[in-house]
Amino acid sequence: MHRIGNYTAFFGAGDEFSNWHRCEFSYRGFTFTSVEQFLMFSKAKLFADERSADAVMATNDPAQQKAIGRKVTGFEESLWHRKRESIVYVGCREKFAQNRALRSVLFASNPTVLVEASPWDRIWGVGLDARNPDIADPAKWRGQNLLGKTLMRVRDALDPRHHF
Repeated sequence: MHRIGNYTAFFGAGDEFSNWHRCEFSYRGFTFTSVEQFLMFSKAKLFADERSADAVMATNDPAQQKAIGRKVTGFEESLWHRKRESIVYVGCREKFAQNRALRSVLFASNPTVLVEASPWDRIWGVGLDARNPDIADPAKWRGQNLLGKTLMRVRDALDPRHHF
């Protein structure tokens, strides 16, 4: 994690905000070791690919989980685009709701803008490395930062100060 002005840039499995960060949480009778596992399992289930869902659950390696998720049978891009953010929201919500230490880190990032500083990911990240001077200028981002946006929604939802 790297703070630049009003931005908190994160990237990599060692970072608490990363989908690859190792942490245990449960949802609907399944126990996950990362949000990446939750995401790829949910992707497989969305497209009724039970074989891939089982394979995702059989490994704790996020890279293997992602590779399995890329080969989900029956994949339909338009459906995935409609569902992916809500799936990641649930995974992130459960991760932070069920892990007090991680939730504290999330709350401590408030009110900064969370930015996945992945130089390669232009969907979940911004397509820039944290050391790039453009990281603190959203107009110069090359990606959508869907993970950063989702994490900020989770942060707001879990923060008891936002509940009436």
